[in-house]
Amino acid sequence: MNGKQEMQSKKLAKAKVGPPTQRYLDIAEIRENTVVLKDGTLRAVLMVSSINFALKSQEEQDATVQSYMQFLNSLDHPIQIVVQSRRINIDAYMEALKEQERTIKNDLLKNQIQDYRGFVKELVDLGEIMQKRFFIVVPYDPATDKKKGFMTKLSAAIMPASVVKLNEKRFSERRDALAQRISIIQNGLLGMGLQSVMLDTQGLIELYYSVYNPDVFDTQELAQINKLQVEEGF
Repeated sequence: MNGKQEMQSKKLAKAKVGPPTQRYLDIAEIRENTVVLKDGTLRAVLMVSSINFALKSQEEQDATVQSYMQFLNSLDHPIQIVVQSRRINIDAYMEALKEQERTIKNDLLKNQIQDYRGFVKELVDLGEIMQKRFFIVVPYDPATDKKKGFMTKLSAAIMPASVVKLNEKRFSERRDALAQRISIIQNGLLGMGLQSVMLDTQGLIELYYSVYNPDVFDTQELAQINKLQVEEGF
């Protein structure tokens, strides 16, 4: 190795590791079933069921539309409706069928399982069956809380993230205000025949992991939150 190559090797060896990817995200932390953004605002995510609008009668469709209008008019804050569409992953199901085929002793059933596996695989490959999930993101911005005074709003706007991280009482108050919004939204969804559930901390982490890592989400399983190693340095 000549002197120039050796110098380049030393430079590469001493190269510092770049900043973590988390630094470029808007999320500061996820805790207590709540997403805390770097601007100090909070987010909760509801997973919502779906209805087949096209199969309803005209009267039912009109009633659903009216309920939706009433739901939107009842809100005094913005919401975000997210539809996540992904190609369905049947690998685990196919493996279960394959294992059943290996263990079963009845030759007729074994052949039927083999034919069924081929049918399902061909159906998914040709049809590109998609799985859809529906979410509502509920925000809470303490700076827009009309009950707070001007100086309180100003201090929250100047250093919101540090306030949320350092003041557990204030974070709890904001989370309670967010919970009130969630309750109103869930009641409004029930009026349209829609069920909803609030994602917990593990569910939120998995959701954002799937959003930011769509190519590896199905192949690299995310560990449970108690086994995750969080890198400091936001």
